[in-house]
Amino acid sequence: MSHKKDEAAGAVLALLDLLAGEGPASRFEAPVEQARRRGVRGADLRMVEQVKRLALSIHARLDRRQQWSAGLTSLVDTACDLAAPHSVEDTLKIITRRARLLLGADVSWVTRPAADERLFRLHALDGHVSMLNTRIRLPWDAGLAAAVLAHRAPLWTSDYLTDDTFRHADGPDEWIMAEGLHAVLGVPLSRGTRPLGSLHVADRSVRHFSADEIALTSMLAEIGGVALERAVHLEETREDMAVLRDRALRAEAELAAARRVAATQRELLDLVLGGCDPHTLVEEFRARLGASVLLCGAHGTVVAGAGDMPEGTREAVTRAAMDAGPLGAPEPWLLEGGVWSVPLFTGSHYLGALCVHAGPALTDDAAELLRHAAGAAAVLLFLHQGSAAVAEGQFRDELLDDLLMSACRPREQLERRARRLGIGLDQPYVVVIARPDGGAQVRAVTWASAYARRRNGLKTTHEGDIVLLLPGTEAGAAARAVRHELSSLLGRPVTVSGSGPVSDPGAVLHGYREAARCLDAMIALGAVGTSASTHDMGFVGLLLSDHLDAEKFIESTIGAVLDYDEQRLTELTRTLDAYFDTGGSPTYAAEQLHVHPNTVARRLERISDLIGSDWQKPERALEVQLALRLSRIRRVLRERGESAGHPAGRQDA
Repeated sequence: MSHKKDEAAGAVLALLDLLAGEGPASRFEAPVEQARRRGVRGADLRMVEQVKRLALSIHARLDRRQQWSAGLTSLVDTACDLAAPHSVEDTLKIITRRARLLLGADVSWVTRPAADERLFRLHALDGHVSMLNTRIRLPWDAGLAAAVLAHRAPLWTSDYLTDDTFRHADGPDEWIMAEGLHAVLGVPLSRGTRPLGSLHVADRSVRHFSADEIALTSMLAEIGGVALERAVHLEETREDMAVLRDRALRAEAELAAARRVAATQRELLDLVLGGCDPHTLVEEFRARLGASVLLCGAHGTVVAGAGDMPEGTREAVTRAAMDAGPLGAPEPWLLEGGVWSVPLFTGSHYLGALCVHAGPALTDDAAELLRHAAGAAAVLLFLHQGSAAVAEGQFRDELLDDLLMSACRPREQLERRARRLGIGLDQPYVVVIARPDGGAQVRAVTWASAYARRRNGLKTTHEGDIVLLLPGTEAGAAARAVRHELSSLLGRPVTVSGSGPVSDPGAVLHGYREAARCLDAMIALGAVGTSASTHDMGFVGLLLSDHLDAEKFIESTIGAVLDYDEQRLTELTRTLDAYFDTGGSPTYAAEQLHVHPNTVARRLERISDLIGSDWQKPERALEVQLALRLSRIRRVLRERGESAGHPAGRQDA
């Protein structure tokens, strides 16, 4: 018995020795088998087996602690590795590589929400063998990644494709099958409560993940979340810094360009103020701009030029110089043949234009240089001729102001002032009033000054309207021309009225009053944005006129019919009366005239040939009827006047 107990004690010591030496678990069965072969039985054998079980339990705990310690060490190493600054993609690669090594898994990856769509994208795969991942998109509401982010907790499955505790999707399942994966563990990749994605590890065999493995992976995800957030902020900061750097470089370049332009402007002004002539200045422009240059006056005359302009462009340039005044702003505008023109102003007074053959497109630097060159040219023209031109413009405005005064100045004085400006007030002129809609008064006035000077007329502003006195006899045509040019320039409606002609200084005020009443009537009738004269408005114009000229109204409306009757002894006028008296019925008119209806029809056709085919329209018909009545009244008055002048004849009668 003593021998058996010694064998049992030896087996126990052997087990303790294996435990102390951290021997493998497979060797713990050998001392028990040896004791059994040496005859240990009964309670002694059960004691040895119990010691073996306790030793294996202690061994397992030690092994688990070693694994946990190794995992913590790996986490510390990972944290140290992630402490250095990395890009977002490099950070994700470190996380997935460490996760795969930490659990001894086959594949690891990170899923992150896509920025522009409701999907998840795979990032930084480690250990994969297929290329399906390059095009796979994970739906936001299916797959293990969606479940992990929805629950904000770790989830795992021992066999992904057969697990129906979460929703499946074709894309992820196809990729899992292509990779041959079974066990998959997913943990949230987050920073505090902010989810950044999910970290996944997977095996190509069925596997049950232990609590320690899940805890270690979650700790790795926490560390990775901090590093990922920092990497994202770092990339955003770098992008912001790159943007700021680009802005700083652009600002430096713009500042350098502004300094160059300022230096150029200063040099050009010094050249002008130093007393240079136009030819010297234009040569300097050509050298700086590298193109042919023409300096033109307000009337299109060439003041100076440098270089050779293309054939056929000089006429266009001089014409553009005459028309440049309405632009109202010293901005380059492109003419035909790649020639750029810049209007030259001093205040609102137009002096001329600077034209440069610089091609179909201007760089920003060239446009800026051209504007400064135009400024220097404007200063030069003003010094040479501008002060006299500005004074002349003021004299013109003051002359028209005096003509519009109710207490008119002596006629001889007005005519003398007009002759000094090259204007003959004994010649026919028309009065035109323009009223722009919605402002733009300054630009319109600038245009009016240039237009009046081009037409050798006068311009002023009166009660907020632009008033023009222009040579001519057709007030309606002048009003249409003004409306067309001014509305095209301003890009908004302009209402224009006209009256005249007038050929006497004292008649200008009457012409203005007629045109003003015509303008007010047009606006009251809803004709905003149109043009008309008192003559164009028919019987309304007759009422608006300062002098009720019924003779002119009759002649302009039915004068051709009256002349035809007088020359051919026909009855067209009487036919018109009958036609209107019977309500516009040719049949009833024929009965009243005691003629055949065909005769009335032929007479009406002849009337259409004489006064226009639209005389039966309501507006024209009203004017024709009014003219017929005025004609009858005129005839009656004339007959009475003739009778009063021949008393003898009256006694005979």
